[in-house]
Amino acid sequence: MKIGLYPGCSLEGSSREYLESLQAIAPVLGLELAEVPDWNCCGASAAHSLNHKLALALPARVLALAEQAGMDKLLVPCSACLNRLSTTRAELIKNEALRREIAEVIELSLTCRTRVTDVLSVLAKATANGFSEKIRQPFARRVACYYGCYLTRPVEGAACRRTEDPQEMDALMKLAGADPIPWAFKVECCGAGLSLSRTSSVAELAGRVVEDAALRGAEAIVVACPMCHTNLDLRRSNIEQNLGTRFAMPVLYVTQVLGLALGIDERALGLHRHEVPVRWEKKANHQDTQAPSEVK
Repeated sequence: MKIGLYPGCSLEGSSREYLESLQAIAPVLGLELAEVPDWNCCGASAAHSLNHKLALALPARVLALAEQAGMDKLLVPCSACLNRLSTTRAELIKNEALRREIAEVIELSLTCRTRVTDVLSVLAKATANGFSEKIRQPFARRVACYYGCYLTRPVEGAACRRTEDPQEMDALMKLAGADPIPWAFKVECCGAGLSLSRTSSVAELAGRVVEDAALRGAEAIVVACPMCHTNLDLRRSNIEQNLGTRFAMPVLYVTQVLGLALGIDERALGLHRHEVPVRWEKKANHQDTQAPSEVK
């Protein structure tokens, strides 16, 4: 299956392991990814709060370039980027006059013909047939599937069907051999773009997510959003300081878990880039899952 790819800024910077793992599993899953030529930042996550037309022009240019490249469908792995491209496309389709105005601003023709899709939908189709035969080492661990805000909000056009209790990532984890836990924080906010400006708020919000996953016996948190990964992984020391508790539970991208199940090399999947080490002690059963230990 050939599909366009918009990596966005994070996947070529702070979250490069997300792109690395996606590119590593793509050939095995029969995915041919074609990157949008000369793509630009989509403006996530704050442009829409500063200048509405600029916030439309940035993702509109990406959509126009995808059209020029003949891409019927565009995969946007970052859920923040997905939100900006999908909401912009929807707004410009509804308002032809605005679409023409934005097309003049970006100096490109724009029909919004290219459809935008999320990573969970693409992976679901790519693993629909014959995936079990490709598994080399089932990821037999309890995982907390964390969807965050952008995959389920706004409800109109959300990537997940059940916005209060999404199941798309859970289904993928089951295919990989994992055991997704039932929990109450899968769509709670982690603090989003406040990671730099209000780290204390992120420590509190993301801390609730990490704490609940640990208390329910999760051995890893699985995400599909670079911003969520940053807040749950990179800000782990802030979380631990805020809660007075240490958590060894790593945070993995959904693409990394699938890659591990497929037997792909850990370094090719970017596991060495994580702040929280991706390692586990061998346990006799799930009841022996490591609980949080007190910070000394």
